[in-house]
Amino acid sequence: MSGTAGSGLGVRREADAVWLTLDRPAALNALAAPTKEALVVALREAADDPSVRAVALTGSGRAFCVGEDLRGLEAAYRDGRAPELGDTLDRHYGPAAHLLSEMPKPTVAVVNGVAAGAGASLAFACDLRVASSAASFKLAFGGVGLVPDAGATYHLPQLVGLAKAMELSILGDTVKADEALRIGLVSRVFPAEDFAQRAAELVAALAAGPTLAWARTKALLRAGLHAGLAEALAAEAREQMASGQTKDHLEGVAAFLEKRQPRFQGA
Repeated sequence: MSGTAGSGLGVRREADAVWLTLDRPAALNALAAPTKEALVVALREAADDPSVRAVALTGSGRAFCVGEDLRGLEAAYRDGRAPELGDTLDRHYGPAAHLLSEMPKPTVAVVNGVAAGAGASLAFACDLRVASSAASFKLAFGGVGLVPDAGATYHLPQLVGLAKAMELSILGDTVKADEALRIGLVSRVFPAEDFAQRAAELVAALAAGPTLAWARTKALLRAGLHAGLAEALAAEAREQMASGQTKDHLEGVAAFLEKRQPRFQGA
């Protein structure tokens, strides 16, 4: 896999993980049309490639992503013409959020700096968020008279609860890394000076894990948000029986009995 030249998206393979880097640092990785197109394509490829066992989304420079690049729409706005936003939601933000949240492998937002607007929304769609101590989050939609999109209204209440999601969405407060950790918005905060290394270690550990079991766990946890207990128990039983027949399960038990680290294959 490789990024498309001029798209503003870098794609690299690190062992069994794919790293997608929003790479427009001068624009704080704002999402122009070519970047959004490339991101959806890269996410689909990663989701469909059985050799990819984890996906990391990050940004270059001092920002993770500040959301939509409004400069591309500036002429229309200055003429008093509001652009049609539905097309990019249907073609770009919706598919990207869906792929990040639903693909059967772990997805991690490696938040190196400010994540605002749709940039924050895409981070919320990932399974895990790890943040640099220099990172921050801001749902900036209200400041321009819009509602949160790219799945934020779905994911944010699940992460921080309804009251806090209302506060962040309506008041538009900036949430710094330590506060994000306290309220459950991120899973880990690493010092800025060694953030890249610590985040890479975490992603590598995910890619080396029992990814079939984690894919089933991910699906069960997300489905359980909308299921009754009986339905959840039945789904757990079904997926546990399937997981018990995998090579990874046998390897995990063997490693436990032999007091060594397991060598999972994702099979």
